[in-house]
Amino acid sequence: MNPAELFRQETGPLQIAPGASLFREGEKGEKMYVLLAGEMEILLGDFVLETAGPGALIGEMALIDDSPRTASVVAKTPCRLAEIDRRRFHFLVQQTPHFATHVMKTLADRLCYMNAVAAAR
Repeated sequence: MNPAELFRQETGPLQIAPGASLFREGEKGEKMYVLLAGEMEILLGDFVLETAGPGALIGEMALIDDSPRTASVVAKTPCRLAEIDRRRFHFLVQQTPHFATHVMKTLADRLCYMNAVAAAR
């Protein structure tokens, strides 16, 4: 499943210029994002954890556990993103079970990757 397909008709997507920050580690998060176009770097300090491309979910933890952002996200190229607040997230989970499964898979993949990074350090 490519979440970007759910949002291809998105009106008024968020536009981010190269080098601009979407959010910073430690900030309060009230939205998650689906990257519709472009590339973004997900950073832990100066370490690039991931380079996200179209279809990537970004900031999903903010809608699940209310903790501060665990990483920073910076646009590598011009980016377009769909914004998903808590209300829209719950609607998508209820109406589109594949979306909910995709969010869980993304979380599991990132957790496994972070465990591998931590073990290698």
